[in-house]
Amino acid sequence: MAAENPIPIQRISKEEMCRMFNDGNYWQRAKEGEFTMILLKDRHPSRIEADEPICTMSQLVSYRDRSDSEVARVHQYLRPNKTIGASGKPDPKRMFTGGILYRLNKKQQGTKD
Repeated sequence: MAAENPIPIQRISKEEMCRMFNDGNYWQRAKEGEFTMILLKDRHPSRIEADEPICTMSQLVSYRDRSDSEVARVHQYLRPNKTIGASGKPDPKRMFTGGILYRLNKKQQGTKD
């Protein structure tokens, strides 16, 4: 049975997702406490695939607003020194804004969301 008011999903490119995430300052807003960061997955990545230092963690993190609704979901490599690996910033995988759930084009998923 279909939901009465399904959330519209729009697939976008990785570049568009990053632009929306960066333009909205989501990471900075989360660091400042506007969003709560909830750790969804926390595991050791493949050393070869990630090319990160030993004890780096591959994490999936949900950013939640004050009503506990998810506004963004990101993947990040958290290094032992608490810096973000790879690009140095979280990699957005999905965002909910303006009543639309934005997800990556299926070919660009990268990590499971």
